[in-house]
Amino acid sequence: MSSRDTILKSINRHLVPAVPLPDMNQDWIKFDNPTEQFLTMLSAVGGRGEVVASLEDVSRKLHEEPHYDDAQQICSLVSGIDIASDKRIDLDAIDDPHDLKDVDFAIVPGEFAVAENGAIWVTDAVVRHKALYFIAQHVVIVVKASEILHNMHEAYPRTGLETDGFQQAPHFGVFISGPSKTADIEQSLVIGAHGARSLRVFLVEEMQN
Repeated sequence: MSSRDTILKSINRHLVPAVPLPDMNQDWIKFDNPTEQFLTMLSAVGGRGEVVASLEDVSRKLHEEPHYDDAQQICSLVSGIDIASDKRIDLDAIDDPHDLKDVDFAIVPGEFAVAENGAIWVTDAVVRHKALYFIAQHVVIVVKASEILHNMHEAYPRTGLETDGFQQAPHFGVFISGPSKTADIEQSLVIGAHGARSLRVFLVEEMQN
């Protein structure tokens, strides 16, 4: 008998007994102020966020962002945000996502945010190339201020992965929490190592669906 067969037989003799799945209907964490908690967690993971009244405020505050006024290519997928015509790029006119390598700012919609961990759920519903989320130098996500959930247990059904009562899931979806970052065994944290160098989130109070 080979070593492989010996190992597999030993594993089969020591299978862990099956146990019932835990009950998911529990009192999961709730926050007195989910907006404040979300902004705190977002800051903790390297992002920045704030509540604004309208998309006009977003357009104005973008000019306060480092590198924004010097940007050469800006891709905005949020209707109502004013972008200079000579800097705006049309994502639908680009066939190869590699051509997005020079995008300075990507302004994209988020479907909802999670207070527990500072994450925002984004999909390819209006984004032709999902690479935009990761290839742009700086990412700005715009979310309705009312769309902040307390915890991930509330969030998962909203992703469409659990289809009962929800529309069919998008082809692509991901939770984004903060900019790109990595750390080595010496605990040296590097922001923007393999993706966006910054993440800015605007929670907009007056925003249509």
